Amino acid sequence: MVMQQSLLTCSGVVFALYLHHVIRAIEVPLDPNIQSELSQPPTITEQSVKDYIVDPRDNIFIECEAKGNPIPTFSWTRNGKFFNVAKDPKVSMQRRSGTLVIDFRGGGRPEDYEGEYQCSARNQYGTALSSKILLQVSRSPLWPKEHLDLVEIDEGSPLTLKCNPPPGLPPPVIFWMSSSMEPIHQDKRVSQGQNGDLYFSNVMLQDAQTDYSCNARFHFTHTIQQKNPYTLKVQTTRGVMETTPSFMYPYGTSSNQIVLRGVDLLLECIASGVPAPDIMWYKKGGELPTDKTKLENFNKALRITNVSEEDSGEYFCLASNKMGSIRHTISVRVKAAPYWLDEPQNLILAPGEDGRLVCRANGNPKPTIQWLVNGEPIESAPPNPSREVAGDTIVFRDTQIGSSAVYQCNASNEHGYLLANAFVSVLDVPPRILAPRNQLIKVIQYNRTLLDCPFFGSPIPTLRWFKNGQGSALDGENYQRHENGSLEINMARKEDQGIYTCVATNILGKAENQVRLEIKDPTRIVRGPEDLIVKRGSMVRLDCRIKHDSTLKLTVAWLKDDTPLYIGNRMKKEDDGLIIYGVAEKDQGDYTCVASTELDKDSAKAFLTVLAVVSAPTNRMTALPKERPERPRDLELTDLAERSVRLTWIPGDDNNSPITDYVVQFEEDKFQPGSWHNHSRYPGSVNSAVLRLSPYVNYQFRVIAVNEVGSSLPSLPSERYHTIGASPEINPTGVRGAGTQKNNMEITWTPLNATQAYGPNLRYIVNWRQRDTRDSWSNETVRTTRHVVWNTPIYVPYEIKVQAENDFGRAPEPDVIIGYSGEDLPSAPRYIRIRQPNLETITLEWDHPEHPNGILTGYNLRYQAFNGSKTGRTLVETFSPNQTRFTLKRTDPISRYRFFLRARTQVGDGESIVEESPAPLNEAYTKNHVDIATQGWFIGLMCAIALLVLILLIVCFIKRSRGGKYPVREKVEVLDHEDHKVDDPSFDYSDEDNKEPPGSHTSLDGTIKQESDDSLVDYGEGGEGQFNEDGSFIGQYTVKKDKEETEGNESSEATSPVNAIYSLA
Repeated sequence: MVMQQSLLTCSGVVFALYLHHVIRAIEVPLDPNIQSELSQPPTITEQSVKDYIVDPRDNIFIECEAKGNPIPTFSWTRNGKFFNVAKDPKVSMQRRSGTLVIDFRGGGRPEDYEGEYQCSARNQYGTALSSKILLQVSRSPLWPKEHLDLVEIDEGSPLTLKCNPPPGLPPPVIFWMSSSMEPIHQDKRVSQGQNGDLYFSNVMLQDAQTDYSCNARFHFTHTIQQKNPYTLKVQTTRGVMETTPSFMYPYGTSSNQIVLRGVDLLLECIASGVPAPDIMWYKKGGELPTDKTKLENFNKALRITNVSEEDSGEYFCLASNKMGSIRHTISVRVKAAPYWLDEPQNLILAPGEDGRLVCRANGNPKPTIQWLVNGEPIESAPPNPSREVAGDTIVFRDTQIGSSAVYQCNASNEHGYLLANAFVSVLDVPPRILAPRNQLIKVIQYNRTLLDCPFFGSPIPTLRWFKNGQGSALDGENYQRHENGSLEINMARKEDQGIYTCVATNILGKAENQVRLEIKDPTRIVRGPEDLIVKRGSMVRLDCRIKHDSTLKLTVAWLKDDTPLYIGNRMKKEDDGLIIYGVAEKDQGDYTCVASTELDKDSAKAFLTVLAVVSAPTNRMTALPKERPERPRDLELTDLAERSVRLTWIPGDDNNSPITDYVVQFEEDKFQPGSWHNHSRYPGSVNSAVLRLSPYVNYQFRVIAVNEVGSSLPSLPSERYHTIGASPEINPTGVRGAGTQKNNMEITWTPLNATQAYGPNLRYIVNWRQRDTRDSWSNETVRTTRHVVWNTPIYVPYEIKVQAENDFGRAPEPDVIIGYSGEDLPSAPRYIRIRQPNLETITLEWDHPEHPNGILTGYNLRYQAFNGSKTGRTLVETFSPNQTRFTLKRTDPISRYRFFLRARTQVGDGESIVEESPAPLNEAYTKNHVDIATQGWFIGLMCAIALLVLILLIVCFIKRSRGGKYPVREKVEVLDHEDHKVDDPSFDYSDEDNKEPPGSHTSLDGTIKQESDDSLVDYGEGGEGQFNEDGSFIGQYTVKKDKEETEGNESSEATSPVNAIYSLA
């Protein structure tokens, strides 16, 4: 079993690889001469719709048109059986067509011809099928007669008036009127439901002033049928009690609805209550799709157009008034009739070639695929060894002449079906060149050019290019061959001139054609006009000296202010320039010389300034004052076009200062009404200009005159001119994507302005997907300037496109920009390495976090020294995101350090990594020395010494109490000697307490710690203190001798508790 599964898997892989390498199919050119020569299986070109409803008063036409070579013949089936057209005198087929005509001019019932029809078009190469056409005759049944009783109801109560229209085909349009044909006023209290019934949320006394009749209008007959009217009698009360809402339709708290993909979803909620409730719509877990959602019938109906699978879910309507609210939940499921993913296409192959037909469709439920060949199931068709069916694909290998056929793919599920025809035609055609023979191509030197050589053949010919009969084909360097046969020359040089030959070859022969290429010199203005300032009345010459190819005809034209210049009597046009005699002020402006040939052109521009001649004053009066010009007047719009209009105005008085410029401004009333914007600027000699306009703008214009003093007042506005709309030509700028939270990305852009919208209902199609993935694009259409994408991974790149769209279409495909989703706290750095190159410094090295979760903005390092249980104060260092090394200067060589390192993004500090510096080499000794007082053995030793001292003191006290004596004179001498020693300046004081003992060290706060060196020798003033023979403790009265005296005496052993005990003996 395992081996069989492996074999199937391998064969599937081989089959997939084979499909990937299938040779591309041949494309037949549209040239009618070629198509008329080639054999071709039938193709259905026109057919009636699947559900075909006809008017019973007219003849019936069931359309079926097809093409093929030879011309196809047609036949029909009705309800799955052969339909013999010749046997029924009312039925005929149009000439050279398969269209059925059923003629009722001689009588007959159209209903007798209802049924399911299918057309077949066949020739010797195959049979094509139309879709199955269900023919139905329109019906307009009469309303059944009925007697309606008087409807009595209390004021404030809800009421439903039933319509129950007769079933028509297609269904009639329902509306309510009174018996006097007055329409019934509808509002949120009184409205018609989708089923045709009339609903009163609460009845009021005024509702009894008319009657109510349901009307049905039928489409084909254009007739209206009226139901007997309802008459109301409203029972009044002293006061209408206010009530909470309750649903009249649908019933209960929940319901289900199924809708097909691509149609409109219509949800309805009608509620009763006093006062009449308001209806609001919501979707659970999301927002209503604003771009295709519409509220109807006073918010009682929600319509979602062109439903897709994303519109599935739970919707609920909320009915509320001041007394309370209720809601109804509607669970919507979207199903789908089959729709194409890959529709099979016609396939033309040469003998021995391979190919494939692919038929892929989707739907809900998933459609089943059935293949037919020439209208029959492929399973029952004659075997074809070159054909293999693999689900939705048919593979052809080594096809031969005679294998031509028409294949049908039928994709169906419970909601509908799709039928597509695709023929496979096996042709063997020698190569043919489709371009005119012996073409002449002229090109300007150093320009790019294409030499065309379209061709056709089966098998697909191989095309090669040769120059001047040379034996090697042209390719590479300056030449590039295209699949359609064209030869591209990237930069035409003089040496590229010559005769080029294209040769198309296949196994059936070859064909060739020649193209002659001529390289021409470019047209250049070697000396153009220059800006000049001349006096009025003088002569001026504007140069335009040109160099061009002598074999090309040269045309020279002059423009003034970008419009063709009229050469009058005062002007003379020469080969190398333009002469103007008697220059006038109106001659001021831009002059452009344009030199052109059939292949190229060149231009040069200069500005001519004309100065007025000021005559000498004839009297002593001063010159007239200069002022701002008067505003232009009498604006007129002419030459109205889609994208332009001509604006003409009459200049105002220049007030003794010539007008130098005119500024044209515009205002539009859709986006910024009342705001004027500069449109264009023109010389002061101009009083008419063609204005370039944007689509879908309601323009009005005004003109401002400018002289050296200043600007005039604006002219009065022109009449308005509204340009027609078009699809946008540009997309929004400034597109960027950035996260505002860790799980989102906000996409923003600069919107189009009023002159860029080009049409109504400007909106933006926002597309996004993760970069470097094969995910499909997600999209949302919005009318704002931002869109937030939620539930994004943390800080990942996205590809973003924002495309403008209006009711006329979409802008060109926008550029893709890269944005990023929101950032989060980073993870801890990967590691910290601590090194101590010496006792004075510590070096830290670390690596970036494994998950930065954003753009790192730096690192925070907190550290503190510690020694045993003692800690120093915490210090903080900050580093740039690129720094990963830090050297610390130690305050002492003994303390250790604890480090806390965190990475930082703009969100904040992330997780920390904690490390401690290793212990120095002498730390063991330091610990023992510093903490010796806390050791158990030391405490025990001290307790033992204290006990011995206590015993010694007790023994001494006992001895003295037994009568131990000493001479009083000796005591006095000792005291006198002690006083004398104090007064003697030569007495040697030894400040040994200020000397640093060898076992001391400096603590963290700089104080000196040392071990205690106290002993009984210190208390006995050195080694002189001893017990006398009579047992008295003489040492307590003696003093320390001078160093010299001490050295002269016999050495004495320091008193210790052990010696004292021995002396007692």
